[in-house]
Formats: sequence, structure tokens, C-alpha cells
Amino acid sequence: TGPLKDMNFSIPEGGGVRFVYQFTSKPPAVSFRATGEKDGIIDIVPKTGILYLNGSLDWENKTVHRLQVESLDDKGKTVEGPYAVTIYVEDINDNPPEFDQIKYTGVVRQNSRPGKPFMYVHATDRDDPTTPHAQLTYSILHHFPNPYSEMLFQIDNVTGAISPSKTGSYYLDPQKQDTFTLVVTARDMAGMTMNAFTSSADVIITVKESLWKAPATIHIKENSTQVHPVNISQVHSNDPDTIYDIFEKEKLPRLPFSIDQNGVIYVTEPLDREEKDSYTFYVVTKDNEGELVDKPLQIHVVVEDINDNPPVCQQALTVLEVQENEGGGSSIGTVVATDMDQEDTVNSLLRFQLESQFPDVPSSNLFLIQQHTGVLQLMGGPLNKQIASNYSLKVLVTDTVFQTICDVQIHVIDINDQIPIFEKSDYQSVTVAESLPVGTVLLEIQATDGDEPATGSSYIIYQMKEGDPNNTFVIDTDPETNRGFVKLNKALDFEATPVYNLVINATNPEPLVANVQYNSSSLALFKVFVTNVDEPPVFQKMVYNAEVPEDIPVNTLVMTVEAYDPEGDSVREVQGKHVQYLTWRKRLCLQKSHLLAEGEAQKSKTTFVLRLQDVNDNPPRLAMDNPPFFCHPLSRGERALIQAVDADKLWYYSAFSFALADDVNTRSNWEISKVNATHAYLSPKHTNLEEKVYVVPVIINDNGKPPLEGKVNLEVPVCKCSSEKSCF
Repeated sequence: TGPLKDMNFSIPEGGGVRFVYQFTSKPPAVSFRATGEKDGIIDIVPKTGILYLNGSLDWENKTVHRLQVESLDDKGKTVEGPYAVTIYVEDINDNPPEFDQIKYTGVVRQNSRPGKPFMYVHATDRDDPTTPHAQLTYSILHHFPNPYSEMLFQIDNVTGAISPSKTGSYYLDPQKQDTFTLVVTARDMAGMTMNAFTSSADVIITVKESLWKAPATIHIKENSTQVHPVNISQVHSNDPDTIYDIFEKEKLPRLPFSIDQNGVIYVTEPLDREEKDSYTFYVVTKDNEGELVDKPLQIHVVVEDINDNPPVCQQALTVLEVQENEGGGSSIGTVVATDMDQEDTVNSLLRFQLESQFPDVPSSNLFLIQQHTGVLQLMGGPLNKQIASNYSLKVLVTDTVFQTICDVQIHVIDINDQIPIFEKSDYQSVTVAESLPVGTVLLEIQATDGDEPATGSSYIIYQMKEGDPNNTFVIDTDPETNRGFVKLNKALDFEATPVYNLVINATNPEPLVANVQYNSSSLALFKVFVTNVDEPPVFQKMVYNAEVPEDIPVNTLVMTVEAYDPEGDSVREVQGKHVQYLTWRKRLCLQKSHLLAEGEAQKSKTTFVLRLQDVNDNPPRLAMDNPPFFCHPLSRGERALIQAVDADKLWYYSAFSFALADDVNTRSNWEISKVNATHAYLSPKHTNLEEKVYVVPVIINDNGKPPLEGKVNLEVPVCKCSSEKSCF
């Protein structure tokens, strides 16, 4: 209750009959009156001044009711007022969301970008939009069919935009499933409470084949005379708002292709197949941020050949040879020509034709050429070198458009119908010492051949046919004169072969004609007598090696050394002593020596290497390069590093052990601890040692085989030290 004045009230909608407020009056007022937007719902009791609702407010119909209230006297005249009374209707969540369609339909392309909306659903709520009552969230309640663990579609919970999920972008395929049904819900209260209204709608989605496809291989004829650029293909993105671009991986100096923003691909200039016969590049789509929209498409372009290259002779002049005894039909050789146009096409198919022959004797059609292979054959024959030794041919080579002349020269060569003949059949003998140097010429021989000079028919090859199984001799031929030189190829050995009875034959590298054979005229005899030379003794080995321990006893057998004399004479030791065995005469560190073997008149020397194995025969000792000392007075933790050494060979596994002598004074004042394989720490046990020199007996064991032990009386001063930490 309260006095009459301007007032505002906020009242939730609904709720039925309710008391709102009771106004009080001042005399002479006896009643109240309300006017304005009462709408049959709001009124006041005249006698009591009670403002009340006789029904339910509805925010959706009226959000504000504006009234005027005044007090009246008994004559109905205004005493107070009128005052403005405003009732604001507060919204409550009493309306469910409502979709603007009962059923939605949409189309999505295969391989569409995930998250890119292809349709929207929309719902409204009649409640106050400034409150959560009308704030809607969208979700997918059901998904039919759903063959994967994740949904193929997703919805923006605020905007209602439906798009493919990552799974959907990958798996959607109209060949497998072309229709999907979604049940989409809209929920008010911003989805923040369970006490909210929910509505649903069906969404029918049709999946269509992706527009984003690479075209089939594009074929372009080379050297096109069209005005460029020329449209050669077009691609279409599933997203209409994308930007098209081209890139290539080959890093060519220039890429003769472009694309416009409608996805039309152009070739920008004429192409040359002989320069490059195919191109591979990629078309991409990007959004306004430069991010890829679709997967890159590979575009393959094949440049088709046209006949724009003439035949080319492989050689400016093709030179061939034919023997004068060749029969008709014999193959002489091949005229080779090439065409840069595409292989295995009519553009590069070549035909050969004989245009002319010079001289045209004894006939003008002595030769034939195979039109598709260029193989030249002899038609007539045999040829006669006396009539013509050379022929010049002109061969016409053509493709379907061009033609070329190839020049051919044919040499008629002599046949090998003459055998080499020695100037003498017996070259008698020669006597040489077995010490004759290798390479020495023993004999010069000569044969002649009646065939054409400087050809394979007249060149002579000399060989030992008999009497030289070990190739002790070799024969060189002077190509200018066909003179042969018999040389020593290997060292002679009187004891092995004192006499050689040699048979030499002479042949040509070119085969003889069928009716001619080599005979005795191409053979010659030669005898070599070898004289003995007194040779020095020979050791069985070039170097003798032995290995013994260094403590080997005197007169122990070390090695047997043998030598022999090639002439069979006896071998005796230097100084006339007959020694068969080397023995260890005295303890020396001998590592290398030379041995002498003496025959009747010759001496030989060989090398004997004796390697000594170290044995553990030296006890360990202390290295005294830096003798230990301690400064008086002592401090706790002081220690000195000592090192053990050994004159024997130290192996990688060598290790010393350290100990102190077992006497009371030593062990009560000192202690020793190992640091590593060769070092240890010597430490005072306490700090009250006197200032004097202590003799510390240290025992070192080398752990060898057998182990050796060394004892060292180590003098350790405990002294006053200078500032440089040295005794004075």
C-alpha cells in the first residue's frame, strides 16, 4: 500500500487473478478511478484503491500497459491525480521454437570442403529475444543412414548452417549412398538448462557427384597457327566463390598455360613436341584468405606430333666396303637416317630409294636398297676391282612431306686369295745363354703376300705354331714392311728346356676365300739352343719369418732354412760351416737378419725376420717424475697422486694393484686408494703427522702372467711449504 503517485510495476506474464497494489487517499477523497490500457485485465477497486489483475498478462500480445489513476470526492471530482501507473509485462519461457519449414531439402557435392555450408535451417521463438527464452541452439538428433562412427554432416549450433564433416568430405559418394535424412532440433534457453522447449524438423540431403574433377588427358597439336591463348579445357569447383590458380613442380623456364576465374584453362602459345612432348601441372582453388579449398587437380597435356621435320642423314657420307667376290643378294651395309617427328607414326616413317649410281659400269643397277630399312644389297656381281674400285650413290630418303638426299660411297676391296710366303723355309738355329734378357730380338723373319697392300688380306700375323707351349717367345710385325721380329717373352731355363724346335706360321687377319688354303709356304723352321749359366743357390722362400718369446732358451730350434742349387751342386753355409738349422745362440734383441747360402762359386742372400714376444719379466715400479710431499701442518682430505710403470709391454687391459706394507707404523699413518689402472692416491690418515720425511713402503702388483710384484720405499716429506706450495 501507499499514497497515490506515479508508479511502475513489472509483472510476469500469466499467473491469473492477482493483487498488484493498494493506493491510499487523502480527504475529501472517498474513491479511486483507473483509466487507460486496461484491456479488460487490469482494474482498481473504487472504494479500497486496490489495483488488481482479473486475468493473465501475455507478453506476446502486449508488453506494456499504461494507466492513469486518480482519487475522487463524493461528487466524483478529482482530488489527486491523475497519476501515471505503468505495468511492464515480464516474459516467461512459454513458447517453443518454431522452424520456418516442416521439411528442408539440400544438395551437397561429393568431396565438398569440410565446414563449408551448403544449406541452412532456421527457427524462431515468440518469447523475448533479449532473454535466453528465445535464444536457440541447433543440433543433429538423428542421422540416417550413418555407416561410420562419426557423422557425415555437422550443423552450426548458432546459425543452423549444415556442412560436411571431415569424415563426410572424404566418404560422401553418390555411388554408395545418394540420400541422407537428418533430424535437426532447435532448443531455447540457449541450451543452458534441461527446462527448455525443443522442436525438430527433417532435413533431406541429396549427394551429387563432385564437380571438382580433373579433365581427361588434353591433346594439343604442335605448332598451332590459332590465335593464342586458346581454350583447351575447364574445371569446376564445388564452391562457387573460389579463386582458381595454376602451379607446376617441374620449375620450367615458362609454363605455357593459364586459367581464368571461371576455371577455363588456356594454352598461351604454340607448343613444339620436339622441344617437350608433354606437360603436367596442377589446378588449385583458394578462398579469399589464400587457403586451399579443394585438393589440387593434376592436369596432363600431351603435345601431338605433326610432320614438321625432314629426314636427316646420320652421316654426311656413308662409307661402305664390299669384296669383289661378293655374290648377288649380299648385304653391303645400311644407310641410316632419322626423323625428329614422333616415333612409330607415319610422320617419322622413312622410305629409301636409289636416285643415282656413279660410275654406272658394268651396269647401272648394281645395287638395291630396301625401301623401309635402308639396307643396301648387291644385285649383280661379283664386282671387279679392275673395272671400278669405288661407287658413289645418292639415296633419296622421304617421309610423307619432306625428302633428303644421303650420299654413299662404296669401296670395292680386294679378296684374300693369296697366302703369305716365307722368303726362306728354314732359319737355321741360334745359341743363347739362359741369362739372356727378356725382350731381346733373336731373329728377323720375312714373308710376302700378293694381295692388295695395307688391307687385312695382305697384313701378316706371325705365330709360333709348334715348339713353344709356354709362350717363351713372341713375334711382333712391322705393319709397313710385314717384317717379323722373334723376341724372348719369358726367361730361359737351361735346366728345364735346353733346346727349342720352333715352327712359325704366317697368316692374314682377313679370311681366305673358299678355294684357297694355307700350306707349307706359310711355315718356317727355327731352332734355339740354350746354354747353361752357373746360377747362384736359390732359397725356398724370399723372406723367412719367425716369432719367439724373448726368454727362449739358448740353442732352441727357431726355423729350418733350405736352399738348393739350380745346377744340382751342393749348398754350404758361409764360412764353410754346414748348418741346416738356425738356433738361438745368445740373448739378443735381434729383429732382422740376412742369411747367406754359398754354392761352389755363387752366393745368395735372403731375409730372416724374427719377432720377439714380450714376457712379463720386469717388476712394476713408481714413476718419480713428481715425488709426493705434504705441507705441514696437514689439512683434512689431502692426498698425492702416484703412478705405476712397467718396462714390459703394456696391453690395453694392463692394470696395477696398489697396497701398503703390512707394518704398524705405515698402516696407522697412511692409506692408499686406487684411481685407475695405473694411478693411486696416497693420503695421510690424520693431520697430526710430524714435520719430517716418512718412508712409506708401497707394494705394486702388475697382474701379469705370471704376476710380478714390486716394492718401493717411497720417501714422503711432510714439510713447511712456501707460498708456491713447495718444501723449503
